[in-house]
Amino acid sequence: YGRVLAGGMLAALVAFGGYLYWDHRQAEAAGVEAERFSAVIDQVEGGQAAAASKDLQALAREGSPAYRAIALIQESNQLAAEGKVADAAKLLGQVAADSKVDQSLRDLALIRQTALELDSVKPEAVIARMQPIVSQKDPQSSWFASAAELTAVAHYQLGQMDKAGALFAQIAKVEGVAPSLKSRAVQMAGMLGVDAV
Repeated sequence: YGRVLAGGMLAALVAFGGYLYWDHRQAEAAGVEAERFSAVIDQVEGGQAAAASKDLQALAREGSPAYRAIALIQESNQLAAEGKVADAAKLLGQVAADSKVDQSLRDLALIRQTALELDSVKPEAVIARMQPIVSQKDPQSSWFASAAELTAVAHYQLGQMDKAGALFAQIAKVEGVAPSLKSRAVQMAGMLGVDAV
């Protein structure tokens, strides 16, 4: 039994060593991606939009799911700033549809895409897109207020003032909401006859 036990221990040590090596390589690769993304942000801040765009596209092709998503979101921000709203929305749609990306980033991308397309999609489509985020049991979630505002605007466009007012009031009561959003929500709820204070 001694040889079997020693062989088992040796196999376990080799497996553990392999795992440590794999983990080290993963951390090293993540560090390289972080440096690449940081360099792109420096380019953006330095006014080198063309170079940044090229590097963002490379990172979107070659990066891990998280860095691919962040690169596409940043690229969409640049496109939107240049007035290329449809192209920006298309990139955000790619992130929102990517099941390998963390749900929080997917929700962010979907909200940004919907905000960019708000004037070009039907209110029913806005409500349907935002429904999974708005219907979460936790209104304190990161993206609830933004998704609820888009949904409330869509209800308002459809003439569903009671639903719009209720959502604006709910946004106004969520703690930690940006002051500008909270102010808009209070004003809209009040205008629609709903007490939001």
